[in-house]
Amino acid sequence: MDFRPEPLLKRPSHIPGKARFPVIDAHNHLFNDTPADRMMSIMDQVGVRLFVNLTGNCILPFGAEQKGYTIQRRDLSIYNQGWVAPHPDRFACFTMSEFARWDDFTVDLDAGFAEKCVAGLERDVAAGALGLKVTKELGLRFRAPDGSMIRVDDPRLYPVWKKAGDLGIPVLIHSTDPVGFFLPMDEKNEHYSTLLTYPGWSFHGSTFTKWEILEQRTRMIADHPGTTFILPHVANNPEDLDWVAALMDRLPNVCIDFSARMDELGRQPYSAREFLIRFQDRVLFGADMPVSALMYRTYFRFLETSDEYFDYPGYVGEFDNFTRWKIYGLHLPDEALEKIYNGNALRVIPGLKGIWK
Repeated sequence: MDFRPEPLLKRPSHIPGKARFPVIDAHNHLFNDTPADRMMSIMDQVGVRLFVNLTGNCILPFGAEQKGYTIQRRDLSIYNQGWVAPHPDRFACFTMSEFARWDDFTVDLDAGFAEKCVAGLERDVAAGALGLKVTKELGLRFRAPDGSMIRVDDPRLYPVWKKAGDLGIPVLIHSTDPVGFFLPMDEKNEHYSTLLTYPGWSFHGSTFTKWEILEQRTRMIADHPGTTFILPHVANNPEDLDWVAALMDRLPNVCIDFSARMDELGRQPYSAREFLIRFQDRVLFGADMPVSALMYRTYFRFLETSDEYFDYPGYVGEFDNFTRWKIYGLHLPDEALEKIYNGNALRVIPGLKGIWK
């Protein structure tokens, strides 16, 4: 029996029409090639000044039939011509360079992959890309020709991370997923309903455990102190903020975003508020969901208000039939809000300074 009682709690709602300060959405994607004018109409309504498409050299078909996202590579010029060039102060991008692949996860590191990736990164940065994006496929799906899984800290990839530092651009690297995605898919798993809908998101039994992949990432970052790394989704371990804090204390070249993790932070509002205030200089705003006014306003409600026990969008921006638990607002002070909304992104992603108005 599916027991889902209707909450009887009554508390006031304070949903901001616009963010308190202009927003840089520093972690998002161009889902389904949504036209620029449609996106800007929503952005203007809610106060999002600048949209950063992390997968600038890709198209992300998206919808129920895809059961989430897929990645198809294309030339960076398509995004530049359709979004950036007509609106240079509203749209920017990162590139995935040679990491942009979906149909073939075989990567031959002994056949010049890193060199090719560096050349593509240099080319895309010259064309306007402001950073490098690496997806969770590194450590979970990219395999050598012999079938072995490629480690995040494989030294043959080190020229890529060094080149990013030399170019003065950040690397946003997504490693692993929520803890529940690595546990058995059963009724004890708090992500059970999500995994039933998106079974491809289950990594139970993966070659490397979640913790092994995170350890690989930590070693790789420690070996590249001259490169700035953005660790999305609260360093991919928002279930344990003490762990994330220790990581950030150890690695000064690390920043985070909380894209698609207001659910995790919002169920621990006291700890999350203390954490975000403590690290207010190293946290970027990111949505990582298809653009909508309701989605952005829920983020602002979460960050700006002290509202209690409210719903949030799911991982793909949906608002219906998915909520695992309710969340609470953090009521962050203005000093921290302004840094998170725009100031930190302008510092961590240097190329944004030239287009920020």
